[in-house]
Amino acid sequence: MGATFTFLADLLQEAEPPADGILSRTIHQDERSKFVLFGFGPGQEPSEHTATMPAALRFLSGRATVRLGIASKEAGPGTFVHMPAGLAHAIRAEEPTVMLLVLFKG
Repeated sequence: MGATFTFLADLLQEAEPPADGILSRTIHQDERSKFVLFGFGPGQEPSEHTATMPAALRFLSGRATVRLGIASKEAGPGTFVHMPAGLAHAIRAEEPTVMLLVLFKG
């Protein structure tokens, strides 16, 4: 039996940021990881939260402010963030922004 794979040629085409709101789309999931693509409209800010597993963020376009614990960092295309499980965090899109979230299971 052949291996299965996920192939998306252009992630930016998969998550056009809405004018107002947040788009989220799971693009791959297996027993070890989950990949979720987000499109944030300008000014969108999900409430601060924690994750029960380690996670990584990769910003693909736009500009956002990322709160990691008590630190606040500016993120743009190319920014990478790794977070341990349980770290309080929040994201505020300063302009239309596309971000990839990777959750690392077990």
